[in-house]
Amino acid sequence: MSLRPALTAAVGAALLLLAVPAASAADDPVPAPAAEAVTVDPAGSIAADGTVTLSGTYRCVDSTGPVFVASSIGQGSSTVRYGVGGSRAVCDGVEHRWVNTGKPMPGSLKAGTARVEATVLELRPQGLLLLPKFHAAQQQDVTLVQR
Repeated sequence: MSLRPALTAAVGAALLLLAVPAASAADDPVPAPAAEAVTVDPAGSIAADGTVTLSGTYRCVDSTGPVFVASSIGQGSSTVRYGVGGSRAVCDGVEHRWVNTGKPMPGSLKAGTARVEATVLELRPQGLLLLPKFHAAQQQDVTLVQR
């Protein structure tokens, strides 16, 4: 029994693999950004009077009613969340900045780690009603910095 046919097949397969160009990370297309998204900056601020400021970015498309970026914050093991303002949003597919400021219950928050949720919410006309349509939401831990 001759090994020549098996050796010829192995060499042919190796040459075929070498002929195929190797794919590199540079050849991979850059993924397109999500059409709708919201981010939360890793740090927010809390003033001496308890006023909290949160920020981030958002992108949304196809709105027919008013759109807002709402945010809420909680701290520690408590399930209580406090609303921190709301800002008007423009759903044109372009990334925009949002900044919300609010004053939760006095003494309820302090500098340190907190859990923030940001939501892009549209009030879409449906007959005589305005029904909520969620475009994007994000939960993230942030650091509240005393200012």
